[in-house]
Amino acid sequence: MTTTDVRAPGVRPPAAAPGRRPKRQREGAAWVFLSPWVLGAVVLTLLPMAVSLYLSFTDYDLFNAPHWVGLRNYTQMFTEDPRYWRSVTTTLTYVVIAVPLQLGLALVVALALKNMRTAKGFYRSAFYAPSLLGASMSIALVWRAIFNDGGTVDHLFHTGGWVNRPGWALLAVALLTVWQFGAPMVIFLAGLQQVPAELYEAAEVDGAGKWRQFRSVTVPMLSPVIFFNLVLQTIQAFQVFTPAFAISAGKGGPADSTLFYTLYLYDRGFVASHMGYASAMAWVLLLAIGAVTAVLFRTSRSWVFYASEGER
Repeated sequence: MTTTDVRAPGVRPPAAAPGRRPKRQREGAAWVFLSPWVLGAVVLTLLPMAVSLYLSFTDYDLFNAPHWVGLRNYTQMFTEDPRYWRSVTTTLTYVVIAVPLQLGLALVVALALKNMRTAKGFYRSAFYAPSLLGASMSIALVWRAIFNDGGTVDHLFHTGGWVNRPGWALLAVALLTVWQFGAPMVIFLAGLQQVPAELYEAAEVDGAGKWRQFRSVTVPMLSPVIFFNLVLQTIQAFQVFTPAFAISAGKGGPADSTLFYTLYLYDRGFVASHMGYASAMAWVLLLAIGAVTAVLFRTSRSWVFYASEGER
């Protein structure tokens, strides 16, 4: 006995569930669109990293075939090369000086711009403009001229030129980084605009002054943004190269006071043609940045406040 399927006129039967073939077609289309990125990641990132890792265990001078030496590059780096440790010390000192100063200045300017009522757009653009220039060679050369013997700073303060003084050359490089605080400033400004005004009103009713409001309201609510900027700027600070290269003419002077890690890596790889040694330095830098980032994430549990969690 057959049951008649009765439907209202004009009503179509429900569509059949999609089969395996349409699903495969969708996956194929996704891979087609992803293929440029996958190809670029493999050819431009993963493959060079693999080659660099191999070269770090070889003696390679760019002119002859690599010769396997095992851990000799790493042993020489840690036990026989005093300039390597000088570059590590210089880089760590730079990070400790430049990152807090840059983030502090960015936060102060962001607070001022948040409460500004007139010409806010102009001042935002003006403070952000130096960051658009980036770490270009031209800006670094201008900075060197400003802080060199006979430059603007020398004429104003009679310092004899910071670039030529071992105790001041590193500070000149750090100030160039601090001057380009526009990117973290914009991020801080966006975070400040998300802090509920009710929290400030409640704190004011409780008798909290501006400084107490900043410590008890602004900083906790802004802590995820502070952490984000801290991680980004720390990673960038470990990789600084162009300002040190321009200010020291590629030598790391005076007296190795601007011998940054990346500058010494460049010197070993492309000046002395010790590419195997430079590859080992690059991998140590990668691991060091990863370790510092992991420590920052670990310590963030005690001071970064997320409003959705309701706890610090």
